[in-house]
Amino acid sequence: MTTTVKTNTLTLVRAVTDALRTMLREREDVLVLGEDVGKNGGVFRATDGLQAEFGEDRVIDTPLSEAGFTGAAIGMAVNGLRPVVEIQFLGFIYPAYEQIMTHAARIRSRTLGRFTVPMVIRAPYGAGVRAPEIHSDSTEALFTHMPGMKVVCPSTPYDAKGLLIAAIEDPDPVLFLEPMRCYRSFREEVPEGKYTIEIGKGKRIREGEDVTVIAWGAMVPIAMKAAEEAAKKGIAADVIDLRTLYPLDRELIVESVQKTGRTVIVQEAHATGGVANDLIALINDECFLYQKAPVERVTGFDVPVPFFSLEDYYLPTPERVLHAMEKAVTF
Repeated sequence: MTTTVKTNTLTLVRAVTDALRTMLREREDVLVLGEDVGKNGGVFRATDGLQAEFGEDRVIDTPLSEAGFTGAAIGMAVNGLRPVVEIQFLGFIYPAYEQIMTHAARIRSRTLGRFTVPMVIRAPYGAGVRAPEIHSDSTEALFTHMPGMKVVCPSTPYDAKGLLIAAIEDPDPVLFLEPMRCYRSFREEVPEGKYTIEIGKGKRIREGEDVTVIAWGAMVPIAMKAAEEAAKKGIAADVIDLRTLYPLDRELIVESVQKTGRTVIVQEAHATGGVANDLIALINDECFLYQKAPVERVTGFDVPVPFFSLEDYYLPTPERVLHAMEKAVTF
């Protein structure tokens, strides 16, 4: 007997809304808080309609104080609730950095496991939508450095819903990065109701033998476009969507790189101190004798994300990724 799963065709941002609504209905301990998340439905409308359905006690408009409402959410989580905090842009999270790194990430270890912090911090991030300075930051590596925080970054509507539900159910704090460039760029069939995707597991989205291409967030469509162009030149790419930046899916990365012997990492963030550097270290540790060429990186540059007239020169492009793939294959 075959069971038919009902689906809806959703954008990534609507999949986020669907996940929040699903969990607000299922669990009374889930609540949403942040600037303008209630009456206005959030700066990107990710929480649109939730306050009207669940009330002001569960979808809470807060003052303009990232440190204040993030700290309040940590207290709620320690005392048995499951708050989902919305930061309007990742670049606005810095006032709350002390709360996240000093308290949210450490309370489990500080109390020897007596208390945990089951909270989610949602943050739209990345460039490419013509936003001004600070609105376009891609500083995910600031958070992958600290044990105790999980960092998740979906690139599709299906993954966004499944990973966000998994993050809300996780017993520890999760930073949930939402690539703004993907918010409304395409739609996908998303199941109704509850399902989860395991945090810490990446996904192979294209099979190939010649070169491994690793990307996350808004760089996944860029990597796929480059892989399609490479295929026309006879280069078969193994494309991996990391989906979780901490902890990494080491098994999938190592298996792919040992198969191809060549790697290109596509990272929107600045080159220095990024997640790509940790990936290179992992590849050197686990795959050194399998390498046929040096690992190539395609990244943003070591400058603040520029104003929108220069934004396209900052961001990795399919052409830059394709060039790196050819360089690796012909080394």
